[in-house]
Parts: sequence; C-alpha cells; structure tokens
Amino acid sequence: MATPPFLKKGDNVAIVSTARKISKEELKPALQLLESWGLKAVLGNTIGAEENQFAGSDHLRAADFQAMLDDPKIKAIWCARGGYGTVRIIDKLDFSAFKKNPKWIIGYSDVTVLHSHIHNLGVETLHAQMCLEIENKTAETAESIRKVLFGEHYNIEIENTDSHDSLQILKGVLIGGNLSVLYSLCGSTSEMETDGKILFIEDLDEMLYHIDRMMMNLKRSGYLKNLKALIIGGMTEMKDNKVYFGKTAEEIILDLVKKYHYPVVLNFPAGHIKDNRALILGRKVELKISENKITFGF
Repeated sequence: MATPPFLKKGDNVAIVSTARKISKEELKPALQLLESWGLKAVLGNTIGAEENQFAGSDHLRAADFQAMLDDPKIKAIWCARGGYGTVRIIDKLDFSAFKKNPKWIIGYSDVTVLHSHIHNLGVETLHAQMCLEIENKTAETAESIRKVLFGEHYNIEIENTDSHDSLQILKGVLIGGNLSVLYSLCGSTSEMETDGKILFIEDLDEMLYHIDRMMMNLKRSGYLKNLKALIIGGMTEMKDNKVYFGKTAEEIILDLVKKYHYPVVLNFPAGHIKDNRALILGRKVELKISENKITFGF
C-alpha cells in the first residue's frame, strides 16, 4: 500500500463536503485547529452550497472533490462532515492523478465510501474525525490526526476489559469503517476485501435488528470468515423495537463470529464517540493483546 506524503508547516489542506451541507461558520474550530498546526485551509465550493440536505448537487460535490484531488498544491483533503451522499458521487470521480500523487483523505462515517474505494486502489487513508464538531471531541482525537499527518510516531493503547489468558501478537492490514456503509458497498467496485486483514467497524443510530441483518450478510458473504482480528468501535445510540431484540450491538456481533478463532476487541476508541482516534486504513498494523492492555501499533 502507498503512504501519502506527510505534511509540513505551510501546506494546504482542502476542506470539502461530499455529503451533507455545512456552513463556513460551523468550520471555525477546524480552521483554527489547522492554523495552530501551521497548515493553510482551502475551502471548496461545496462549503456553504445547498441542495436539499446535500452540500450542492451531485455534480458540484464530485467536481469539488475532483478539483482537490487533482490540484498538486493540495496535500490533504479533510471532509467537512458526513451524513449521506458520498456514494452518489464515487463513480463520477477519476483517481488517475491521485494514484500517481496520493494525498491524505480524512474523514469517517459516510466517508467510508472513499476509504473502501481508495483501499482497492492501493493507497492508505485516514479514518478520523471530520471538521464538524472537532471542538467537542477529546484532545487525543485532534492530536491523533496531527500525528499521522506529520508522520510522527503513533499508536493506540487501551485497557483490556476482557481478560485473555495468554499474550497475543498479530499483524494485518487494517480496513473498515462504518458498518452500514460497508454493507451498502457489498457487490460494488468499492466493496472491501477482508481475507487476512484486521476489520474495524462502528455505527450510529441503527436499529439493533439492522445490526444483526448487516452482520448476517457479511457472515454469509464470507467477509468475516478469514479475518486476522475484528475491532469494534463505538456502537452509539442504538435503537430497539417495542418488542426487544434481546441483545446489544456488541452481543449481536460476538454471537455471529464466535465460531471463528480470531480475537475480537470491544470498546475501541474510534467512531461516533467523544474519543474518536485516527486510524490509518490500509496500513499493516500490529495488534498486541495482553491481560491488562491492548496496543494498536501503526
């Protein structure tokens, strides 16, 4: 996998919206953050644009992202927000110039469309907090983005709340993102290839039976069979019917993969949660599980 060049002070970072509309006012904290890092923000034409819920038409959003992909002066593209809409423009994009001169694509949630598609092109991407609400996240959320972009040493260490009897150390390429989006990409040119890889999933505001349905599809389609490990991030604000499903999102997932013999890590600090750490998708990472802690090394 190709690693995009790391940034240096003075570099330009584009801010565009591939999905829902957003105003420049909502971007102020992100703009201030980039300035504090010594980076220059370049706002795309989608910022402030509006067509119903979207940041302008499909054509405008595709053209805006394409312009930033092709501009050699832009060293990273930070997606302003998620919602829904990236899948509507993915087939309008030409990644020819990007493959020759890759740059960091930053975002999560709906941006999973870009992560999965670009993974198949052989380029690493950055699953991380969007511009919107960066000020409401932990300091580690923003700092993790900065460390990756500037090429500094970075890993994630968390407490192991599910004790293991023996030390496990494994390596694999990290893939994944939002479960609902990954599910929607199955069968398309943007679908993920999971064999021998470490899969990360997270989701927000889903019915519990939807989680079961999506995971059943991934299982029946073979996506879960040959993983190196499964990492479960935030399963946030899950909903249930009046007649309860009877399991949490985590319990649903654990039950469906229990016959496999790879480790499953719960409560990983990434996703629609306050502590949303950056993940380098496409990177071969080391997962070290001991009795007391779990370390994720990039």
